[in-house]
Amino acid sequence: MRAWLRYLVFCGLIDAGLEAAIPSMPRWKHASLPVHLTAEETERVLGAALDSSPHELRNHAILLILARMGLRACEVRHLTLDDIDWAEGFVEIGPGKSRRERRLPLPRDVGEALYAYLHHERPFSPCRTILLSTKEPYGPILDSSVISGTVRRAMARSGVVGIPAAAHALRHSAATRMVCRGASFKDVADVLGHVSLGTTAIYAKLDVATLVQVALPWPGARS
Repeated sequence: MRAWLRYLVFCGLIDAGLEAAIPSMPRWKHASLPVHLTAEETERVLGAALDSSPHELRNHAILLILARMGLRACEVRHLTLDDIDWAEGFVEIGPGKSRRERRLPLPRDVGEALYAYLHHERPFSPCRTILLSTKEPYGPILDSSVISGTVRRAMARSGVVGIPAAAHALRHSAATRMVCRGASFKDVADVLGHVSLGTTAIYAKLDVATLVQVALPWPGARS
């Protein structure tokens, strides 16, 4: 209605000011649910990355890092060989969007996927970035859209469609699983690199099992 009234003002059909009488729609913080994949959908997408293409090991490693560690797409493409402590099993994530450095455990399957890529598929390059572009001169991935495109193609092959922000959906999925398994908001925030616990709290709405325990009976329902 407000847009329609502004249009009428523009056309000179009504006086200016009436459009201000239309109240704005409320936009509640955390009103929506973060888009995420179920555990079964996640495994299907991970399997779809192994498609016998010349770059399947790189793509599989990308998807595993997103799904298991909850990294942002930009953090995945910035990982370097110096960030991984193979002996201790940790990954150093540099300061990015949140301007916070963090040290995360390296999951076994992620380590195995990276090892396979480094030893069997990664082209020779003096570049210290782990995941390289697929075209010469084989430098670092310059745009996070490459990461998102890799995820989106794997989703399409696995039949998981209608998921916006494909790479971020895997990050949401990792956070959701952590919350549903009993991880505290502080632990999840530390893994994701959130500055505020309020940002992490949105995942509480996806912990259905816990919500059922605290939900009140519907008014008028039989006990």
